Amino acid sequence: MDLGIRGRKALVCAASKGLGKACAMSLAREGVAVTIVARTAGPLAETAEEIRKATEVKVTAVAADITTDAGRAAALEACPAPDILVNNAGGPPPGDFHNWDRDDWIKAIDANMLTSIFLIKATVDGMVERRFGRVVNITSSAVKAPIDVLGLSNGARSGLTGFIAGIARNFAQHNVTINNLLPGRFATDRLTANFPATAKARGVSVEQVADELKRQIPARRFGDPHEFGEACAYLCSAQAGYVTGQNFLIDGGAYPGTF
Repeated sequence: MDLGIRGRKALVCAASKGLGKACAMSLAREGVAVTIVARTAGPLAETAEEIRKATEVKVTAVAADITTDAGRAAALEACPAPDILVNNAGGPPPGDFHNWDRDDWIKAIDANMLTSIFLIKATVDGMVERRFGRVVNITSSAVKAPIDVLGLSNGARSGLTGFIAGIARNFAQHNVTINNLLPGRFATDRLTANFPATAKARGVSVEQVADELKRQIPARRFGDPHEFGEACAYLCSAQAGYVTGQNFLIDGGAYPGTF
């Protein structure tokens, strides 16, 4: 299906790898010129070249920390009038809430709530003027099913979710939509990075650690980042103009609730 966004411009955050990269690739395959942002220049440049070769669209790489004022300024200088904004930032570390101080909370809120809000603030009025805009915020399945050791993420991302619920309807009449994608366990470096340490601590194989996690998912597998990218591309499509303020859970059926 032609998603009707060929020739549009997208700003995709935290896009050198994982789910952000998958979103950028799926958008580029639809003919969208993408500006991708990540902190580490080397992997970012490699991803930019990979997308160019796969899609032949214009790809601009900005090595910056999107969670800072300077990083957002650099990203918006490279892509000042995006038609599509994909907000994404790495989550804060796990831990016990007794050990988190104010600085820990402020850092989490800056990265996983305020960064997205500030980028929306900087771009949404231009989308309204052009009568087209798509904002997709990558949050987490923990917004619906909180995980106690991820309290920093639970709190900050839930704050963003509530904010989006409050503003999304204001822009729908201008063909500007704002939605959230909530990933469960996907086969990314972020998921698998801790497998070796967990396996060593338990005296089992890495494969056993992975298999045990997969058995907790009704689909009995981890998600493919490509699947996530395609879902993002659909929410950015011309056909998705009647969808806004929604939270799309993509977790292989792990969340057991009705709503």
